[in-house]
Amino acid sequence: MDSLTTRRLNRQDYKTLALAALGGALEFYDFIIFVFFAAVIGELFFPPDIPEWLRQVQTFAIFAAGYLARPLGGIIMAHFGDKVGRKKMFSLSILLMALPTLAMGALPTYASIGIAAPLLMLLMRVLQGAAIGGEVPGAWVFVAEHVPEKRIGFACGTLTAGLTAGILLGSLVATVLNTSLSPAAIRDHGWRIPFFLGGLFGLLAMYLRRWLHETPVFRQMQQRKALAEKLPLQTILASHKRGIAVSMLLTWLLSACIVVVILMAPTLMQKQHGVPAALSLQANSFATVMLLIGCVLAGWIVDRYGAARTLLIGSLLLALCSWSFFQQLGGTPQMLFIWYGLAGLSVGVVGVVPFVMVRAFPAAVRFTGISFSYNVSYAIFGGLTPISVTLMMSLTPMAPAWYVLALALIGMLVALWLWHDSRQANAQLDVSLHSS
Repeated sequence: MDSLTTRRLNRQDYKTLALAALGGALEFYDFIIFVFFAAVIGELFFPPDIPEWLRQVQTFAIFAAGYLARPLGGIIMAHFGDKVGRKKMFSLSILLMALPTLAMGALPTYASIGIAAPLLMLLMRVLQGAAIGGEVPGAWVFVAEHVPEKRIGFACGTLTAGLTAGILLGSLVATVLNTSLSPAAIRDHGWRIPFFLGGLFGLLAMYLRRWLHETPVFRQMQQRKALAEKLPLQTILASHKRGIAVSMLLTWLLSACIVVVILMAPTLMQKQHGVPAALSLQANSFATVMLLIGCVLAGWIVDRYGAARTLLIGSLLLALCSWSFFQQLGGTPQMLFIWYGLAGLSVGVVGVVPFVMVRAFPAAVRFTGISFSYNVSYAIFGGLTPISVTLMMSLTPMAPAWYVLALALIGMLVALWLWHDSRQANAQLDVSLHSS
């Protein structure tokens, strides 16, 4: 076996991985802090005399606009990533993410400039969403094309862990600010601090990415003049429908599991089961840390046993652990931590997702294929999941458990699909070897 595909990760690989993971963490951080401070933003950026429900709807409409902008931004950036280089788009995406985040923290409020305030916030959110659409797919492609083939799973799992680290970072920043500042101070200036922090970290990450190199895969394609001749989007829509379908289903698994188990569960614990807010947030932080470990572990396992096996067993564990967690919500605090931690660890199966997506498309259109599938699916399911689960809860309090169970079933079906394809490929290889 080629030593280049099996060698251990070197210093340059780890540097590439760290800077890519930092970008992923900033993506989720920048997105999530808006949620933590949505109530304050609603008060400051809309007229004081409108009903509270309308203010909340308008605030979360601005939040949702970021999701809607992701597919367009991601497709445009991926197009140039496949045409002119991974590194250029990888650096540009984090710059375009950092600047709107920084600007959001500096925006004047409704009291200062009237209706222009929410419109400017909406514009910044759209720009932020467009940039984010290119960041995560770009990171997965960039790292997968740098590291040895037998280390792609670990690298992609670590990047996915970086995404969820951003949630944890946003939660910690919000907790520190809310405990150290008074509500009046938060309303006056405190809400701006997390946006400034996100913007400055983004600029620092962009500066550090100057020392990264173009991927060996892209350089080889340039030398062989093997870059996509047609529009990359046209190519994937015409010739890679299977890759798109698998990638969109797995993005649904990734986005919805994190939304339900990590983001929605604390509120559910407080409202449905009377769990104190402090306890639910502590348990949530523990589950998020276990999710980080689960993502890295899933990536490490996929390098050794393949995507099909890892996804099949991981999805089965997701079904068992998440169902047990939602069933035990009314139990003792000790059991809450145990079951929530196991649920978080089992959600780590999403660390397999980028590995499968990277393998689903050829190098010439890889960035576009992943970006299109990931962002379109994320825009649909990331937005519809909270609404769907909330509506289902009017029928049964176990609605979140049933939803995650359905996602686990999707994961198992995709795993069987991958297994079938792998066996077919091996059979064809055997036939060709015998014939030769």
